[in-house]
Amino acid sequence: MTVILKFGGSVITDKANPGVIRSGVIAELAAAVAAANKPAVIVHGAGSLGHPEAKAYGIADGVSKENARGVYVTHTAVSRLNAEVVAALREAGVEAVSFHPFSSALAENGRLVFCGEEQISCLLAAGIIPVLHGDVVLDRTRGGCIVSGDQIVPYLAKALHAEAVGIVTATGGVLADGTIIPEITRETQVAFHSAETADVTGGMQGKVEELLALAESGISSHIFRPEMLAAFLAGNPCGGTLVK
Repeated sequence: MTVILKFGGSVITDKANPGVIRSGVIAELAAAVAAANKPAVIVHGAGSLGHPEAKAYGIADGVSKENARGVYVTHTAVSRLNAEVVAALREAGVEAVSFHPFSSALAENGRLVFCGEEQISCLLAAGIIPVLHGDVVLDRTRGGCIVSGDQIVPYLAKALHAEAVGIVTATGGVLADGTIIPEITRETQVAFHSAETADVTGGMQGKVEELLALAESGISSHIFRPEMLAAFLAGNPCGGTLVK
């Protein structure tokens, strides 16, 4: 059985400062993954590497000859972050490889219809941990679009029949008046606020909507702080928010 992990862009980058990677935090997350020694698929957000570029070129609205240059610029930015995440995992002893959605996934009207799940299954069988990320993805109807890590996670969780889904965020969970909500279902009333930094993928509200849809297929998710990753991987209480 496989674990799907999402490292939030606000955790591994400084979203207020474009291009700034939090290498120390990435190293700590990598150490926790290495210690757990479990089959896993890792997905990370783009943070301040990718969101500003995608916004500047309007990639979320589609790709045409007018903004085609933004495909290269955005993909290059997120790939630089992905390379650092993979390097940290390998330094910690994890057999990790980059798996770019740009060259392995396909969308239709902004929604994934394929994300390399067959190749990912082969990697997992070989003991290799694939590391995906929010990326520019070719789209049958729009030419191209942005597919966030928050969409990739539930897609792969269902396709791979994941046993657990863990989302590492800077907030440590979904907040209501500054307090973490311990559990969210479709019946839970939550007021979301817009982020001030560039985010073309819907922020926390988009994340929760994707996870609620995943929960309806029978797979729950935990949202928690970076320092709780080891506890989550060990199957211990990790605080945060359970989406079910």
